[in-house]
Amino acid sequence: MKAMILAAGLGTRMRPLTLTTPKPLLQVGGKCLIEYHIERLVMAGVTDIVINHAWLGEQIEAYLGDGDRYGARIRYSAETEPLETGGGIRKALPLLCDQGESAFLVLNGDLFSTQPLVPLLEVRPEPGGAHLVLTDNPQWHPQGDFVLASDGKVSSDGEMKLTFSGISVLTPELFDGIDDQAFALAPLLRRAMAAGRVTGSRLQGYWEDVGTPDRLQALDQRLRAGKL
Repeated sequence: MKAMILAAGLGTRMRPLTLTTPKPLLQVGGKCLIEYHIERLVMAGVTDIVINHAWLGEQIEAYLGDGDRYGARIRYSAETEPLETGGGIRKALPLLCDQGESAFLVLNGDLFSTQPLVPLLEVRPEPGGAHLVLTDNPQWHPQGDFVLASDGKVSSDGEMKLTFSGISVLTPELFDGIDDQAFALAPLLRRAMAAGRVTGSRLQGYWEDVGTPDRLQALDQRLRAGKL
């Protein structure tokens, strides 16, 4: 299974830090955020990684290179205009499915998590489907996103919603029939949920959406203190 790390965001909530540095290259615990993803993917046996980028993307390519020093093969999907999450993934599909593979792992570049990745490599959603890792609602997102039923199915409506962690296994067929160049991922997931094609699991371990300077600083302190 290949993996994609989403790294094309502008990082507006992280300004002024992201005015000169792309968010994936911001450091916590003495290491760039995106490096934690790469290292954990390689440890799980995923060495073929695609990274999309836009804002200051040349810095990402210059820093990470071809991935050889991580034991990975990194390829890049450069975006010259904002494509949003869905558009960015669809643009990268030729790199993710160039050998006929179906499902692929996707990680948001601005999260930090100790979620085990190996179990996700065994997940194979049906064509047009997806598997989402959901977590308890953080204080800043109390309403949650989706409902995880006891049978493992995920729906968009109902009580006791959980938050989408930004970790998922997607299929290329999920993007069939979309003509727009730039589009969000959430409507596609809801469409697949309505067809009963989305499953989910609860996140195991630690998770943090590193979306603001305060969260970045707090995570840095936890890592340096050896609490993670």
